[in-house]
Amino acid sequence: MKKQNPFLYFKLYLTGLLLLLYIMTTETKGRDPVMTENNIIFVTYVESVAALHDVYHLAESLRTFGGRFRNCPLRVYIPENVVIDDSVMVGKLQDVKAELYSSQTPDFARWFFYGGKPFAAAWAEAAISNKNTVLVFMDADTYVLTEPNALDLPADISLAYCPVMHNRSGTPYNAPPNPFWSRIYEILKVHEEMLFPMVTPADKVRIKAYFHCGLMAVRPHQGIFRRWAKDFETLCRDSILLNMCKEDINNRIFLHQAALTGAILNLIDRREMLTLSDNYNYPIFFDKQYGAIREFNSLEDVVTLRCVVSPEKAGSNWYEKLAGPPDKISWLKERLFK
Repeated sequence: MKKQNPFLYFKLYLTGLLLLLYIMTTETKGRDPVMTENNIIFVTYVESVAALHDVYHLAESLRTFGGRFRNCPLRVYIPENVVIDDSVMVGKLQDVKAELYSSQTPDFARWFFYGGKPFAAAWAEAAISNKNTVLVFMDADTYVLTEPNALDLPADISLAYCPVMHNRSGTPYNAPPNPFWSRIYEILKVHEEMLFPMVTPADKVRIKAYFHCGLMAVRPHQGIFRRWAKDFETLCRDSILLNMCKEDINNRIFLHQAALTGAILNLIDRREMLTLSDNYNYPIFFDKQYGAIREFNSLEDVVTLRCVVSPEKAGSNWYEKLAGPPDKISWLKERLFK
């Protein structure tokens, strides 16, 4: 019988140990559960490599202006079928401690606009195992300009939210729902008494509860994001809603956000919700892009800013139209529309 080489076993053991350490410490794409002492974990989702440029600026802003949250983790989810072939951008993201992770978008959801977002949020929520942690989900075109203290939820609050920006697809509070919303309410078992009023920031319309999915802070143990993905799947598979989405592109665009409303209203009480001020999710020059009864051209007291306007609508001298702290205007001038 051939004598075994003990040195060979040692080499194999050492190799395995090094590989394990690499897996535990790497900040590349993965699906590991999160155990962290940080109270806040920021999460965003993109569907393309090009959108990682937005993520980089989001991360820069958090590290620069985030105050006591500046060192919190920032997890970036991207569909697993997207190949990240920009090594320079990956290096830049690592420099600002933005961590890349995979999410899965089911085939049935790919036809819908932003169909991967509920599933990315659900993946992120499922990975958080610390019940004291708050998960902040925000769109990648967000800039943190001031310490976002309202996102650090009080113990009795499970959700901090913004209403939808304007009434493009919601229901006026004193009006009956249209067939699209009626079908959603029926399927998700949302009853009239659950639909409290909200006021849209851009056009000041009083609407039935309709949550903006561009910025939310949740307590992961409540399972809001996992319920969001589940309810979105239920809506996607309904033949009546599918026909409505084929007939009206707005339905196809906003079905994922409608599913969020059902998920929230079915899981938590209104007393567990905190409405964020208009200084959160502030959409710079929204009035120029979509129309509004007010201008969005001041950075005074803005906590998180959204850039949803095109360069053409903003204009070449957009920074001259802004009011607010000169240092923040100058900082944005070097990054917006670049």
